[in-house]
Amino acid sequence: MYTYIIKRMLMLFPTLFGAAVVVFLLLRLIPGDVCMLKFGGEGGYADPEQIAQCQELLRLNDPKIKQFYDYISGFVTFDLGKSMWTQQDVTHEIAIRFPLSLQIAIMATLVSVLIAVPLGVISAAKQNTLIDYFVRAISIAGIAMPSFWLGIVIILGLLIATQAWTGVPWMPPIFYKPIWVDPAHNLSQLIWPALATGYRYSSVATRMTRSAMLDVLREDYVRTARAKGLIERVIVNKHALKNAMLPVVTVIGIEFAFLMGGLVVTEQVFNLNGVGKLFVESVTQADYTLTQSLVMLVVFIYVVINFLVDLMYAWLDPRIRYS
Repeated sequence: MYTYIIKRMLMLFPTLFGAAVVVFLLLRLIPGDVCMLKFGGEGGYADPEQIAQCQELLRLNDPKIKQFYDYISGFVTFDLGKSMWTQQDVTHEIAIRFPLSLQIAIMATLVSVLIAVPLGVISAAKQNTLIDYFVRAISIAGIAMPSFWLGIVIILGLLIATQAWTGVPWMPPIFYKPIWVDPAHNLSQLIWPALATGYRYSSVATRMTRSAMLDVLREDYVRTARAKGLIERVIVNKHALKNAMLPVVTVIGIEFAFLMGGLVVTEQVFNLNGVGKLFVESVTQADYTLTQSLVMLVVFIYVVINFLVDLMYAWLDPRIRYS
């Protein structure tokens, strides 16, 4: 077990290095110049001398090998450099937005789990009944509705409902406050995007839970438990659920990693200044330094989440042994 963990941890480094190479090369192939955007705008005129000074200042004329070396050494020393657009430390730009995105990802994942696991188990246990059809309809609806559209519906619903009940329309706060500063303000702002996103991703997890539970409930040891006279609730909760959770945990882990940088439109709908919005700004401004740091942050989260999911397999299914 310990040998497996050490090997997997050592494999993280070549994976991250390979991702860094791909990110570096792809960003240099994308058309666009941050200096042209800064001083000339899109299609505007810019003084060539001013552009040249800007490129020299940002070290865009350095050889690609030198740029790549600075890029990699910056990650090793935790010095991500400065944003090409704002000249602020990239670490600072990410740090002030990361807590918001992390909280939404955690809250949305909790919402997804709380919806998906019970509904998926009930749907499998009541296969081909009205309850099963109802749960499947809910999951299909969640897949069909984009989270940002559901967010718009939630905001409109809040405005209409509060207008009808109190006479004064209410919508979530605009300015973000950390949960340790003002919990009520924080939750009243972030619970709505978490619900919209959590329901959207619970639909995939619900279908996966149902499918995995149906497979496990047909196993020999489940039939043996039924033959011994165990009640169905004990069979489902004690014998089948943990073994059926392997693919579900994988899906939930991937969803969590995606939520850390993929809530671009949802953040726009709820006016949240998170990592997703920063992604869009860095790409539109051709800010290579910031974009590659954000991409590598998401890559790092994906790699770590996959590693933790692999370690959970042995706990969920005792038949799994690492060598």
